[in-house]
Amino acid sequence: MSNATRNILFDVRQLNVGFNTPDGYRHIVSDFNLQLHQGETVAIVGESGSGKTVATRALIGLAGETAVVRAERLQYQGQDLRAAKASDWRRFRGAQVGYVLQDALVSLDPLQPVRREIAEALKAHQRLPVQYVRERTMALLREVGVPLPEVRQHQYPGELSGGLRQRALIATALALDPPVIIADEPTTALDVLVQAQVLQVLSGLIGQGTSLILISHDLSVVARMADRIVVMQGGRIVESGPTEAVLGAPQHAYTQALIKAIPGPHTRGQRLSPAPVSTAPTPAVQPTIEAAAEQVLLQADAISKAYQAPDGQTIHALQGVSLQLHQGEVLGIVGASGSGKSTVAKVLLGLTGHDAGRVVYRGSEWLKGTQQEKRCVRGQIAMVYQDPYSSFDPRWTVKRIVSDVLKLHGKSGSGRAEVLRLLRLVGLDERHLNAYPLNLSGGQRQRVAIARALAVNPEILILDEAVSALDVSIQAQILDLLVALKQQFALSIIFISHDLGVIHHMADRVLVMKDGQVVEEGCAEAVFSQPQHPYTQELLAAVPQLETPVLQQAA
Repeated sequence: MSNATRNILFDVRQLNVGFNTPDGYRHIVSDFNLQLHQGETVAIVGESGSGKTVATRALIGLAGETAVVRAERLQYQGQDLRAAKASDWRRFRGAQVGYVLQDALVSLDPLQPVRREIAEALKAHQRLPVQYVRERTMALLREVGVPLPEVRQHQYPGELSGGLRQRALIATALALDPPVIIADEPTTALDVLVQAQVLQVLSGLIGQGTSLILISHDLSVVARMADRIVVMQGGRIVESGPTEAVLGAPQHAYTQALIKAIPGPHTRGQRLSPAPVSTAPTPAVQPTIEAAAEQVLLQADAISKAYQAPDGQTIHALQGVSLQLHQGEVLGIVGASGSGKSTVAKVLLGLTGHDAGRVVYRGSEWLKGTQQEKRCVRGQIAMVYQDPYSSFDPRWTVKRIVSDVLKLHGKSGSGRAEVLRLLRLVGLDERHLNAYPLNLSGGQRQRVAIARALAVNPEILILDEAVSALDVSIQAQILDLLVALKQQFALSIIFISHDLGVIHHMADRVLVMKDGQVVEEGCAEAVFSQPQHPYTQELLAAVPQLETPVLQQAA
């Protein structure tokens, strides 16, 4: 059915959004236009700070108390929303539009079970019989594919996996059968198998006639889900149209750059982001397939780790895991959430104990050494986490965050000059010295995290989902930066990620983990082109594919 014959739900013309701040008015979104038809999916893409979320939150009265929202037209099913009051918006949200946020663990109340979260959404607009609420809650959990809903409904968000939390959040958004769902990065930071499950739920809703506004930086997901795409940059729409046209023949240079920034097999040995004007181009990735002949810096031999769950059940986080990291190589570790990837990293760093096996650094079981010996080894192994904001003290400036590590490890020259040298290595400068984490973008925070890791001159970097929450263009910059730093400082890297495209782009060798065990390992090209284990094959089959002329030209 064409758009001409479908009802228009949202009709937005010349939407402008800004904020009154202590420093004056800040304009964020300029002349945003959108039409959403019944049963249609419109995707909004663009890097962090492009205005995607601000524009869509303004559609449902959630831009914020300091927001200034103006529009030539802001209608829902012909109703003018420009003069809507707070009470009008409360009646509108939930009943007409369901909202699914990116981080379900934050969005769901950690102090109440899932069933109460859904019940609150059901009872937001009217009094309902207790029995109806119970039955509707179970039906919603089944609708979004939650297994054993009679058990899961009593669990708290912290007891659910990322995929189950996201499905519970979708169930909450669907409680009142709204005609429209707004999903803001609903699959970011989910592994490919869980992502596939969440996308299947959303696809099922679309098949039933629900309209979807999808905010995402994953163009492969967008290609699979969307009928039309809106591309935003700097608060403005720079390109829009049918998905096939925008991705197949992008007209704007920014859209072309977004597509070219997607990592994968076609990008090995190439930059993902434009080379900086003021510096020499970052060297291309040089896969080191012969790395097995190089010296082994770090290895784990038959590591096992178990712990007791709250219900008394024994959980085997690691079962006989062995790995080797050779000098100068990138070792990729992939697997679904809960497969043991992050636990491996913590054991290698000595941040958590292990029940059996050994960890060897340069031929020595360093975790059995003296405190002084352990401190020396920890200075050779640095870690970069997924969310640097959570690992920074928000009260500290960038200068203090970096200099604190220098002082902790007894490094000389922990003053301004040394911090500035480290910041310049990661593409920052003196303007960022006195900035606080809250004032930095996601990409800038991750650069500070890398600068902090480099402060101790490590031989080894362990990156645990270090780019999973970044949009594709910022991710490209960070990956190019890591390649340059690897070559400049002869770093060896353990790269943990659920994004198989990132691993294919970066890694020399790959370990595939499932249920605390290594089920396959080998040269990256061999693992990705000829996977031997059924689980590896399942992971690769679940990856959304994006084939466009732009990518083919890049290859």
